[in-house]
Formats: sequence, structure tokens, C-alpha cells
Amino acid sequence: MAEKATEPSEEDIMGLCQDMFSKMAMYMMGELTTTSENYKLLENMNKLTSFKYLEIKDIAVNISRNLKDLNQKYAALQPYLDQITLIEEQVAALEQAAYKLDAYSKKLEAKYKKLERQ
Repeated sequence: MAEKATEPSEEDIMGLCQDMFSKMAMYMMGELTTTSENYKLLENMNKLTSFKYLEIKDIAVNISRNLKDLNQKYAALQPYLDQITLIEEQVAALEQAAYKLDAYSKKLEAKYKKLERQ
């Protein structure tokens, strides 16, 4: 015994429509809240990133200042470094002269001993 399909009453349709619209409103409110929270999160991330970039900028400025100071100190030391290089070269030349003098004196000593034996 099959029941005959009947059309729902106007009252049932209105209740179902009101239920659908309230659930749709809740869904849309959830979507808007989520979107709003996402924008707040992005705003906070942008603020934090901006702060970090300011810190990095300060570090870079300090490094640049220190590098300039070091370059100035190096420039002030350059004449002394040049003198040290010149002294090193002179010491090397003097060392070579000492080796040559030593070799020459050994030759002279050998000649002297040879002459002494004769």
C-alpha cells in the first residue's frame, strides 16, 4: 500500500527555508571569520617581518661602519706595513750577503791552510 506523495505545506516550506537560511548565514559567518583571522595573521606576519628587516638593516649599518673604521685603521697602518716589507727585503738581502761572505771566508780559509802546508 503505497502512500500518495503530497506536497509539503506552506508552513513546512517556510520552516525549511528559515532553517536553510540560518545555516547558510552560520556558514558564511564562519567563512568570513576565517578570512578575517587569516588577514589578521598576515598583518602580524608582515609587522614581524618588517621588524626583522629593521633589525637586519641596523646590523648591516653597524657592519658597514665597522668596516669603514677597519679600512681607515688599515690605511693608517699601511706606511708601517710598507716599512716592514722593506725591512724584510733588506734582511733577506743581508742574509744572502752573509751566506756569500761565509762561503768566501771558507774558501779563503781553505787557501790559507793550503798555503800554510806548502
